[in-house]
Amino acid sequence: MVSQPSEDSPAPRGDERIEPPTTLTGWRRFVEKDPATFHLAEPDRWEAMDDDQRADYDEARIDYHSELQVVRTSTVKAVAHQGRLLTLLNRREEGARRGLIISGLRTTGKTTALKQLGRLHELRVRQRYPDGRRIPVVYVTAPPKGSPRKLAVEFARFLGLPTISRHHNTADITSAVCQVLIEARTELVLVDEIHLMNLATTAGEELSDHLKYFTEHLPATFVYAGIDVEHSGLFTGIRGDQLAGRCTLLHTGPFPLNAEWEGLVATMEATLRLHHYKPGTLAELSKYLHQRTGGMIGSLSHLVRAAAISAILDGSERITRRQLNAIRVDHASERSYRNAADGHAG
Repeated sequence: MVSQPSEDSPAPRGDERIEPPTTLTGWRRFVEKDPATFHLAEPDRWEAMDDDQRADYDEARIDYHSELQVVRTSTVKAVAHQGRLLTLLNRREEGARRGLIISGLRTTGKTTALKQLGRLHELRVRQRYPDGRRIPVVYVTAPPKGSPRKLAVEFARFLGLPTISRHHNTADITSAVCQVLIEARTELVLVDEIHLMNLATTAGEELSDHLKYFTEHLPATFVYAGIDVEHSGLFTGIRGDQLAGRCTLLHTGPFPLNAEWEGLVATMEATLRLHHYKPGTLAELSKYLHQRTGGMIGSLSHLVRAAAISAILDGSERITRRQLNAIRVDHASERSYRNAADGHAG
């Protein structure tokens, strides 16, 4: 958590080493971490800061704005609801368990929704079983150009199992992983970047068979997320048909310019911590922000957070349309915005 620096406590450090959520330590840190907070100093105190105090204060604000603020979008809510239903339905299932696939374009909130589902589930389990001996949720990413061994190693790495050597075969690693997960009462397995697994290839078929082995030997609900999954080859052939027959598919996409989009902008505006910011500025620019980002939640988050950090660095302490124009987001959004502008000009 980022808090207000004071004479009694040092400023938060921005160089803290953070393990990724694809490790058990990193995942637990993600689950336990409270939303970032920061309280602006009173104007007179802010004006009275010396150079060192101002530098520490600004660095803490930059850390605060650099952290992704999770917004409860309709996508996050839908994934949380559907995932919750499936874990309850699968609780006493002895046959093939139902799964969930989250599919959509880039920066539409797939990974955020996936991780929030896992976080909520783990917090519920911890409340029921506070002894801390369970591993309720596992979060891994599908390995690029994957193989069964690479997938098994991803699970082993998450669990922090002893270093896997080349002498361990795939069956050994898989058996060890399954044993640990069963003993740890794992109930939810999250697999991100599933579009990397193309069942139209031999490697993809082998990886799919191995993933199917995990689903059949672990009493857990599997939830996958990937880019444009329906057209990535994941549902190809007999194996793809099996996966399609066992999984619910949820789509993510750009948000239309409507009340929810305006609400998202207002929510992000409320997180800003700038001394000369005029409330309502971003709300007035909702249409422009939609044009700049194509309605993509990830691009909006990047644009707003980058503008806030820029306002701290240049000392303006405010956000304007001119400043937003100078911020570059992802190439796809920039290209779409330029094409739309050229179309209006023509």
